[in-house]
Amino acid sequence: MIYSVLDFGAVPDGRVNCAPAIQAAVDKAAAAGGGTVLLPPGRYYSGSVLLKSRVELRLETGAVLVSSLDENEIQSFPAAPGEQPIDGWNGGFFLGARDAEDIRVTGGGVIDGQGDQVFSDGNVDAGFHECPLRCAPFRPRLMLFENVTGLEITGVTLKDAAFWTLHLAGCRRVRVHDMQILNNDRGANNDGIDPDCCQDVIISHCLVETGDDAVVLKSTAPMAKRYGPCENLTITGCILHSRDSALKIGTETHGTIRRVVFADSIIKDCSRAIGVWVRDGGTVENIQAHHLTGSVRRYADAYDLPGAPGWWGKGEPIFVSATFRKGSALSSPGMIRRLSFSHMDLDCESSLFLGGEAQSVIEDVRLNEIRLRFIRQGTQPGGLFDEQPSARHVYPHSIPALYARWVKGLSLQSSAAEFYGEREAWNGTLTETEQCENISVCWDK
Repeated sequence: MIYSVLDFGAVPDGRVNCAPAIQAAVDKAAAAGGGTVLLPPGRYYSGSVLLKSRVELRLETGAVLVSSLDENEIQSFPAAPGEQPIDGWNGGFFLGARDAEDIRVTGGGVIDGQGDQVFSDGNVDAGFHECPLRCAPFRPRLMLFENVTGLEITGVTLKDAAFWTLHLAGCRRVRVHDMQILNNDRGANNDGIDPDCCQDVIISHCLVETGDDAVVLKSTAPMAKRYGPCENLTITGCILHSRDSALKIGTETHGTIRRVVFADSIIKDCSRAIGVWVRDGGTVENIQAHHLTGSVRRYADAYDLPGAPGWWGKGEPIFVSATFRKGSALSSPGMIRRLSFSHMDLDCESSLFLGGEAQSVIEDVRLNEIRLRFIRQGTQPGGLFDEQPSARHVYPHSIPALYARWVKGLSLQSSAAEFYGEREAWNGTLTETEQCENISVCWDK
């Protein structure tokens, strides 16, 4: 059964709040046991809408669903009795669902978060106009799904998110495919896709352009307690652009993140291709990344100004970090083990970086068929290691092709690095190690 929102009083003029009409159509479809809520072509301004089990929200080509930024029209995300709300400091959600099954968001239309209304350029990076933009105090998540089993998002374009774009918390059997995320690539906290303690997730054939991380896997404390590990995820066939990481694992690592495959994708001018963090005592294991090509580079930031923002990353193709947060009382940041990286071809500005600690040794890392070209692509000089967020923070360091600290079991084979530029931070050093054991590194000549 198809339920057109026009039949429930929606006015597609871009001004009238259509949330009551859209919610009424969703409720009617759910009460009937399921159905399709249809948005015909037009511009639908709306406050928060909560989807329900067995309901498909279909945006026809030419339909634009526009998020309100009015705190009176944005709801807090529903929380179970005794639970803390998921919203955090940024307010509520625009579109989402909780404790549901078999939900679909489909079609050729657009979901617009109006991020262009919440970001502004403070011009705090010496005129480069590359650092994160200033933010308005109220920024709702664009889409938030918690404890949804059987979720599919396909075809749609998510545009100009004001905060996280697609947050998946404790969801299972998820397919995100053949869709676009087109955000401001200087937008702070406008992550593309955030699976948080989710299981059995396929992200495929997506184009993601954003400021913060394109795809970021998390194990936040409340979600780890409610839903267990983040596991069995594949990200494949995507084009990813971010001024942070294309694929990020962490930094929130209160539980386990495991069995992740990242493959057959293009890295388009990101700060890092792959970043793996432990900070909160959890475990990251069994991660595979292969057949990636593109470029990573450093963007301008403004750390010398109090409170001014910056990106994490200095152009590392791979960044693996197990170290303490500043002021941490933990006995160990956590465990990283069994990582495999192969068939990667990247222009870069910083090292293959593997940094553990005596209390958190990185174990069993395999690199094969890695081709790196160290070449200045951006506006900024190199010569920095960036271990944010941590007690080590950002500090000067020359740039070898491979840097490893407190790693046990490292193999690099059939790989090559080329260095360009006479006055760059790299000096042609291939490998630098500290406190490592069981190392086998063989660069091609």
